[in-house]
Amino acid sequence: MRAVFCRHWGGPEDLVLGETEPPDPGPGEVRVAVHAAGLNFADTLMIAGKYQEKPPFPFVPGLEAAGVVEALGPGVEGLRPGQRVLALTGGGAYAEAVAARAADVFPIPDAMDFVTAAGFPITYGTAHGALTWRAKMRPGEVLLVHGAAGGTGLAAVEVGKAMGARVIATARGAAKLAVAQAHGADDIVDTGSEDIRTRVKALTGGRGVDVVFDTVGGAVFDASLRCVAWNARLLAIGFAGGTVPQIPANILMVKNLSAIGFHWGTYRHHAPDLMREQFAALFAWYQAGRLKPHVSQCFELAQAGEALTLLLSRQATGKIVLTTGRG
Repeated sequence: MRAVFCRHWGGPEDLVLGETEPPDPGPGEVRVAVHAAGLNFADTLMIAGKYQEKPPFPFVPGLEAAGVVEALGPGVEGLRPGQRVLALTGGGAYAEAVAARAADVFPIPDAMDFVTAAGFPITYGTAHGALTWRAKMRPGEVLLVHGAAGGTGLAAVEVGKAMGARVIATARGAAKLAVAQAHGADDIVDTGSEDIRTRVKALTGGRGVDVVFDTVGGAVFDASLRCVAWNARLLAIGFAGGTVPQIPANILMVKNLSAIGFHWGTYRHHAPDLMREQFAALFAWYQAGRLKPHVSQCFELAQAGEALTLLLSRQATGKIVLTTGRG
């Protein structure tokens, strides 16, 4: 089968397409014939040697895939060959087949195509988990989403609306803000031309927001500290801006503010039953038309390096997906 290999630490341009044998599923594992694989910022960190996990060389990157169950390992129950699924892989998704734990494989709705499914789990899982499990957001609260045109930010806009929040979206430029509005944002802030604190305070009548969903970090995070309401929750999701912020504890104290870190992937091992319940809820919202995933571009498997370069440029909106040509 074809697969994209990382043979040494480097950038997207260092990835190479090669051939390898399809993986044999071990005990409790499933082999999935991959039709599409989602791209994530974590993939770029992994191939650069900057991720918390460093697989031995050569390895195949890719954390999420969608396709058809091809083979079952010993002890697998509840799945069958031929079933349409999405899978969380921990690596290996940039290939024509991947092995995944059965606990990380979820049958997808009939109406969900493979490209949509490939870009669905990490973004929507992160948004839903952060806002429900950690922030415990309530209907009627005001949610501020940074990086709102990116994959995870756009998912947070939609999930926030589905939960009954008023959503304020930030992004740089009119084109990205238009995408956020099309997916449900009530108000927008252009970080390229507007001061976040001033604009958010004006939009909320000086009160501030109840929940902040921040995938950017840096100066955006700092501005958020100054436009939150009393008893707000600030979710640190990622640092796409490149700078990990330092939090002044006096602001936490004065505003009764909770700064909350969230890494959705850890729930695969710590709370798999919670994740299964989560996907049931998200799929129900999708089938009801409340979630409308946005895949801005698809690339062939051989174009993985080009696709990741686009991801790093932060010019794309929503998700970028690789396709294998199956089907």
